[in-house]
Amino acid sequence: MQTTEARESLKRLAGQADETVDIAEAALLLAALDHPTTDLALYREHLREVADAVHQHANTAGCDGAPSPEDMAKVLAAVLVDHFRYVGDDETYEDLDNANLMRVIERRRGLPVALGILYLFAARAQGWAAVGLNFPNHFLIRLESIDGRRAIIDPFHKGRVMGAPELRELLKVVAGPGVELEAGHYRPVANRDVLIRLQNNIKARNLDRGQLPQAAEAVERMLLLDPANASLWREAGVIYMRAGQLKRSIAAFEGFIAHAEAGPDKDKIVRVIGELRDRIN
Repeated sequence: MQTTEARESLKRLAGQADETVDIAEAALLLAALDHPTTDLALYREHLREVADAVHQHANTAGCDGAPSPEDMAKVLAAVLVDHFRYVGDDETYEDLDNANLMRVIERRRGLPVALGILYLFAARAQGWAAVGLNFPNHFLIRLESIDGRRAIIDPFHKGRVMGAPELRELLKVVAGPGVELEAGHYRPVANRDVLIRLQNNIKARNLDRGQLPQAAEAVERMLLLDPANASLWREAGVIYMRAGQLKRSIAAFEGFIAHAEAGPDKDKIVRVIGELRDRIN
């Protein structure tokens, strides 16, 4: 898929209602931006195979009608972990391939959010209620049955079901020993936010490596999905400024001005734009 075609498809997603966004297709389009000559048909076919396998396993297990969330979790783990061998990448966690859905499908390993997208896709293909959660630094999924029962699963650790004790333990590992579990950690996140979280991993790794243009590109991709997000425009402006790309920095900061609410931060960026223009002239 050509880069221009992938970008235009992502822009169209930005105009859709969030609940209608095909999260796996969007993740493939983001991946295609790095591999523009690769045909996505093979990866789309794999997704269909995953969805069909989950459907067949649910039928065999007798939980195709109104399964409990625990039954959903068992079926998803049986298919994604036992059959397709998807696991979290503990060995090369920082590898950028772990946040690229095409490479995750090829390697059968990835980051929590990349694997989580596969779990969300597979569950939703069955009509099951599944959402990502606002858990810090580690992506988790909530499954919900028709009668309102819920279970939280960890796609990075073989889809295991997480109760409150396990969540508290995980939270202290990923967020620090002083952080306590709170209601906000159970809050569902929008599909766009899941995709932005995926790209944010790429941005953070590029920043750690001092690869500023690549980090800025990751933010630009987030903006394809959420073009009215003022904080993303500001972040792009800062990264471009650090990279010495002043014209692109000004353009990004102007995007921030166009979408930000009035206040000290907006006034500050107006001044920064003026200073950058003086430097160019």
